Amino acid sequence: MTLLDLTPRVVDSDRLTTLPVAIIGAGPIGLAAAAHLYERGIDSVILEAGDQAAASIRAWGHTRLFSPWKHLVDPASRRLLETQGWTLPDPERAPTGTELVEKYIAPLAALEPISSRLRTGVEVLGVTREGMDRTRTRGRFATPFSLRVRAATGEIEDVPARAVIDASGTYRSPNSLSSGGLDLLGMSDISDRVTVALPDVLGRDRALFAGRHTTVVGAGHSAANTLLGLVELARQEPGTAVTWLIRNAQAVRVSSSADDELADRARLGSRVDQAVAEGRIAVVDGFEIIRGRRAGDAVDLVGHRRGTVVTHTTDVVVNATGFRPDLDMLREIRLELDDIVEAPKRLAPLIDPNVHSCGTVEPHGFRELAHPEKGFFVVGMKSYGRAPTFLLATGYEQVRSVTAWLAGDMASAANVELVLPATGVCSTGASDGGGCCS
Repeated sequence: MTLLDLTPRVVDSDRLTTLPVAIIGAGPIGLAAAAHLYERGIDSVILEAGDQAAASIRAWGHTRLFSPWKHLVDPASRRLLETQGWTLPDPERAPTGTELVEKYIAPLAALEPISSRLRTGVEVLGVTREGMDRTRTRGRFATPFSLRVRAATGEIEDVPARAVIDASGTYRSPNSLSSGGLDLLGMSDISDRVTVALPDVLGRDRALFAGRHTTVVGAGHSAANTLLGLVELARQEPGTAVTWLIRNAQAVRVSSSADDELADRARLGSRVDQAVAEGRIAVVDGFEIIRGRRAGDAVDLVGHRRGTVVTHTTDVVVNATGFRPDLDMLREIRLELDDIVEAPKRLAPLIDPNVHSCGTVEPHGFRELAHPEKGFFVVGMKSYGRAPTFLLATGYEQVRSVTAWLAGDMASAANVELVLPATGVCSTGASDGGGCCS
């Protein structure tokens, strides 16, 4: 069997037909996969590491998305919700992450066809075939998958499945602050002064930033959102200072194009430009971080800048350098990934951030997402590897195609169509990190 053998369905056996499809992650893409499988009469089990659906989105719920509601709701999920009287919010308005959860994801997760299949507080530690590591071939595709999971209680068990859809996202695996990609030297000494992307600087996390000097590292939309929050905090709290540290030779930023169909995305870039011009944000460009260290109550970031070793001192660091897929859990699965962005091999050229923006990614489905491990798919943000050009609408079309393939409906699986908001970019300076939000 070759990689290009994309014959529909996983191999049938008496036991396989009795097992569910395992979905890793209960974000909008994972729940969409469950809704599509339900429509096709295929059972599933949804494994979510957080204590509620959409745990990652809840963490940055204060942030407003770029896309309006009309681009944020999966068609199968919408059909399922509408059977219970749900109506789509204002189609032209872009919600916050919290609004997306409260008005769409939480109601979807509460529906019986979804809630009865959802297991929360369950972390997937690894995926394999029952009794087979990745080196064994004979009878492989007639053998169930086995997902090793750890519950919140600490109990570990193996969950069997006929197929696996990994929609676990990338939020829990941020890129390193180190320009070389490895763990930052000295990180353990400064970890209490480093936050993940998109902290709630005006709300939940305010005390950490008020009256302090914060340095935001990264050049994508996540960085831009945080910078603007800090600018507002500086207006309210004396002594608050904001620095934007990027690795590029110049401050190439997010789109502020008037042609961008996502108006909120374009405005974000314009507002950052204005804050820099007014001196509210200090820019340090061309800075390649190699080490972090404590300096009393402050933090030193040591790096190379234009051939010279320099030190940047700050109180707090926000790591907005983007995200990468967690591949450790897939060590025993046969994957074919692009060498650069760590996306599926045939998908990578379609999402290369050096060529494509969010709106120019071509429609794609099961063919581009397939791996040598038949019946295993990575979808959603994780399928994009390190590329920051993902939109939710893209992920919904991915799972529609994949679930059609699992159902043996090749005509539907192959007929991928998608209309995305055009122009603009999701992130510039791709090495600095990903964009937020869809």
